[in-house]
Amino acid sequence: MKNLHGAVSEYLSYNPKRNFIGGQWVGAASGETIDVVDPGDGSKISAIASSGKADVDAAVNAASEAFRKSGWATMPVNDRAVILHRLADLVDKHRDILAQIESIDVGKPLAQAVSNDVPNVSQTLRYYADLAVHTRRAEPIAVSGYDARSIRVPYGVCAFIIPWNFPILLVGWGISPALAAGNTVVVKPPEDASLSTLYLCKLAKEAGVPDGVINVVTGYGETAGAALAENTDINRMSFTGSPEVGRLIAAACGANLVPVKLELGGKGAAVVFPDIDVDAAGKALAGAITLNSGQVCCTATRWIVHDSIRDQLVESARTALTSTKIGHGLNPESQMGPVISEKQRSRVTGYLERGESEGAEVLLRGGTATVDGCEGGYYVKPALLGGAKENICASDEIFGPVAYVMGFSDEDEAVDLVNRSRYGLANSVWSSDLTRANRVAEQMVAGNSWINAHNIFAHGIPYAGCNLSGMGGGVLGPDTLFDYLRPQSIVRPLS
Repeated sequence: MKNLHGAVSEYLSYNPKRNFIGGQWVGAASGETIDVVDPGDGSKISAIASSGKADVDAAVNAASEAFRKSGWATMPVNDRAVILHRLADLVDKHRDILAQIESIDVGKPLAQAVSNDVPNVSQTLRYYADLAVHTRRAEPIAVSGYDARSIRVPYGVCAFIIPWNFPILLVGWGISPALAAGNTVVVKPPEDASLSTLYLCKLAKEAGVPDGVINVVTGYGETAGAALAENTDINRMSFTGSPEVGRLIAAACGANLVPVKLELGGKGAAVVFPDIDVDAAGKALAGAITLNSGQVCCTATRWIVHDSIRDQLVESARTALTSTKIGHGLNPESQMGPVISEKQRSRVTGYLERGESEGAEVLLRGGTATVDGCEGGYYVKPALLGGAKENICASDEIFGPVAYVMGFSDEDEAVDLVNRSRYGLANSVWSSDLTRANRVAEQMVAGNSWINAHNIFAHGIPYAGCNLSGMGGGVLGPDTLFDYLRPQSIVRPLS
């Protein structure tokens, strides 16, 4: 493969990649492996362990022992913060290496991984390390006749199942607050994109994170993922993925009375009023659906546009989308890479066919794309559809570079169209009238409402979903730290 960093070539040459358990690199008990494929050209680039229940149990046991014996849970919070800052520094130092690994594993343009995904990990580590230092963990309770206080302590072993669209970024979002709170973690990264998470383990060991505090077990969701969710020795569970799998995870955790955090899918809406810069809004929304090839759960895939500007906005977006450079993630000219797999490409093209068969108006035809020199890659072209609000492409999450355009004539109609969705992750409203924009933003049912922008993720602002988009708490905000601290009351009678 051309233009790879020497450290990346060396990393990829060691195969198969093994699990990271108790500070050691350990192969799957079965000896089975999973091929890792570059979605940009379909070539095999590595192999990872195909783990099962025995491997997951070993990882959970290592995490449990580390929670009890390593000193991570009991050390002064300042000392933990120092180690997490050291890890953040190493992430920054290895940014280009991690970004290349992420680019060829997921297919995303290298520039995106360099400028956003990898730096976000170090930012998240530092944010929660510093927040933990300045967070009170004991509060007095004023109750007559008692000396009482409430304290917050780490849960123990926290489990994470991570999706393939932003693996390194979402590992950072997940484990940073858990680690800062003093917990130990077991991570099951996506079988389609595990390489960056495994490389992070190497950095964690170098940073001085005690053995067993971070454990990573690779494998399929139906084996390793299911075994992790069903393990009776985990104390907290976090899953990011589809609502369908989220239900299974919740059921497994419910059977063991393990609290679970679910960050699920979405069908984000963008409501566009006629008093906005229409051309600029069209370009911005085109950028939203091409970001990460549309494999973004909160992105704007329903465009609810005032009837008076619908045609103008569609034309602006169409111009931007047709000029988007599609190519391999390591090609510096690429603005949009492939989707993650042939399965995902078939999902996207299948929805386009179903939507058209149900009567959708084709505003920009999508479908399979070809890239010179990358004939084995999983490329699709951006697509715009329009028409009836009952169309399947207006209701289902497609997870590709596809948007569905619907018109509206008044504010109430726009809000109604937004809230018809079964999801509730993120929506946006576009208007120069900030009174109206804020009014509409408050009426939209979702965890997040954005104004005159889409896909905003700032540390300190909670990001979560409702309805089919999630439950159990969000990420990125101060409350997330408390999600990983268990409340406990201490009471002494005064007489």
